[in-house]
Amino acid sequence: MRVSVIGGGEITDEQAARAEAVGRELATRGHTVVCGGRGGTMEAVCRGAKTKGGTTIGILPSERREQANEYVDIPIATGLGHARNALVPLNGDAVIALAGGVGTLSELGFAGIYDRPVVGLETHDVPALEDVLESVTTPEAAVDAVEAAVGEP
Repeated sequence: MRVSVIGGGEITDEQAARAEAVGRELATRGHTVVCGGRGGTMEAVCRGAKTKGGTTIGILPSERREQANEYVDIPIATGLGHARNALVPLNGDAVIALAGGVGTLSELGFAGIYDRPVVGLETHDVPALEDVLESVTTPEAAVDAVEAAVGEP
């Protein structure tokens, strides 16, 4: 399955380690990572996935595919700027949300609009999504939760 991973473009070392662990876990289980394709969480999750031979898709805000981070296998240029935030959750079967700012919040909103299962790992507390956002405490639990929500093994 494809799992969209959303989170901040500027993150701490601890947040980067968490995102890498999510990427490794997704790749180990054969899932494809979808993200915004740039730095921070996006780069860390892709880096983690690549260490386990995973496939990564980056949906970029710019018109230039070469602006993707070096761990993106399939860069998709949109030229949409922040409006591309709608496309990141749309292209996943489920969403794992990590720490981030208002861009991450917008992606959380679109995940709700598109009825994607959302699993939060150290992310925002969004009362409007309380019926669809499941909070977990580990990368392994995050992947377990998206697999259960989508019906994957």
